[in-house]
Amino acid sequence: MKTKIKSNIIGFKEFRESSAKYISRIENGESFTVLRRSEPIFKLSPVDDEDVWETVVDFTEIDPEGVSAKKVLQALRKRNGSN
Repeated sequence: MKTKIKSNIIGFKEFRESSAKYISRIENGESFTVLRRSEPIFKLSPVDDEDVWETVVDFTEIDPEGVSAKKVLQALRKRNGSN
């Protein structure tokens, strides 16, 4: 019985032509190294939400419906002395 080895190395052209397929696989936890002319150029991997996003301000604590961007910009301009 022959075991199939899963390759996580793909060519740039293959990724470009089949990006939707690879994005789906990445969403399912796989990672890939993309090569161009046999040289690695970047790595694709799932995002770990805990490492990427940090809540700075939760505007729903101020207003459960949220706060409009216009009001936020007005408050920032007022705070910075801009009109």
